[in-house]
Amino acid sequence: MGSKLLWGFTLGLITGLLLAPEKGTETRRKISRKANDLKDKFDDFVDSISDKLDSFKSDAENLARNAKSEAQSFAGDVRSGVM
Repeated sequence: MGSKLLWGFTLGLITGLLLAPEKGTETRRKISRKANDLKDKFDDFVDSISDKLDSFKSDAENLARNAKSEAQSFAGDVRSGVM
C-alpha cells in the first residue's frame, strides 16, 4: 500500500512539473531537487524502520533469555522439591 502511494505521489509530482510553463532546464532542476528530497525522506523512513526492527529484535531476545532463565529456575525448584 505504501509503495503504491509513494509511486502515485512521485508520478503526480513529475507530471505536474512537466506540465508547468517553465523552461526545460528549470523544470529538470526542480525534478532533480524533488527526487533528491524524496530519496532523503525514503532513506530516513527506511532507517527508522530498521531501527525499530533492531529494537524489536533486541527486546525479543531479552524476553526469550528471561523466559529461559525463569524456566530453568522453576525446573531447579521442582527438582529440589522447593515447591
